[in-house]
Amino acid sequence: MATPPKTRRPDALTMEVVELIGDVVARFYEDYEEAAGDHALTGAQARLLSLLSLEPLPMRKLAQKLKCEPSNVTGIVDRLETRGLVERRPDPADRRVKVAAVTEEGREVARSLREELRFARAPLAGLSDEERESLRDLLRRMLNS
Repeated sequence: MATPPKTRRPDALTMEVVELIGDVVARFYEDYEEAAGDHALTGAQARLLSLLSLEPLPMRKLAQKLKCEPSNVTGIVDRLETRGLVERRPDPADRRVKVAAVTEEGREVARSLREELRFARAPLAGLSDEERESLRDLLRRMLNS
């Protein structure tokens, strides 16, 4: 029976990078929550609206993307539907399944949310195109590992 490889303790640089990533994520979510609040939305409602502005999705897929229970997604969609930002439609591929889709007003709110996110806009603008491309490529590589 093979023994599992010993895990090395992370070095100081790795730990610093992990801390910085955590700080970036926390700042992004703070900014996202503030932008959502400006539209009388919760962060979860704003994230769902942003996802749906890309494409209509079934509840189960939304739950997977938001990493929450489908019943939570149903409640979020209900509240957004009441405000006229989202609607339920039959799935063209399977009429038995309902998908949530953004309305035109919801698309406008999602666009406005993206434009209002201030965090990282100035710091990223201070980087050259080459530096931003490098950062993008490194982040993609991390996510694909």
